[in-house]
Amino acid sequence: MRIVRNVATVGALATLTLGATVVLSTTASAAPNVTPQGVCGSAYKTVNSAPIGSQGTVYLTYNSANGKNCVATIRTNPGTAKSMSTSIYVSDTDEWAGDDGNYTSYAGPAYVYGKGHCVSWSGSIGNVYVSVDNSNCAKLKEHRVTEVR
Repeated sequence: MRIVRNVATVGALATLTLGATVVLSTTASAAPNVTPQGVCGSAYKTVNSAPIGSQGTVYLTYNSANGKNCVATIRTNPGTAKSMSTSIYVSDTDEWAGDDGNYTSYAGPAYVYGKGHCVSWSGSIGNVYVSVDNSNCAKLKEHRVTEVR
């Protein structure tokens, strides 16, 4: 049993050393210096973002190869787990995705197919909530709201 535990520990450390994310619990997320591409994937390029006060930023990314958008909320200063959320919605298709919980550095990723569609997306950290409606489309002007709840 001791050998199995040691092998598992070495394997987990090797995975962390190589830069992969290992989920240790449902109330924590990855290490500091998280990027939108680190959360969503390297093929996703940041196309929009909105600050969540001074606590962090919610990022909208897009992958032109598969037509999917991804949204992630990332804290400026990771630390003790806090209530965080991220969501994305495409009204034309009624497709929605989101993530919320208590996290140390980021919430997400949340993916929806959005090629050729307006998207609405949001993020929150603690009691500060930001939403962006009708974003990244030519036909409508986006609408941003930041509120403290």
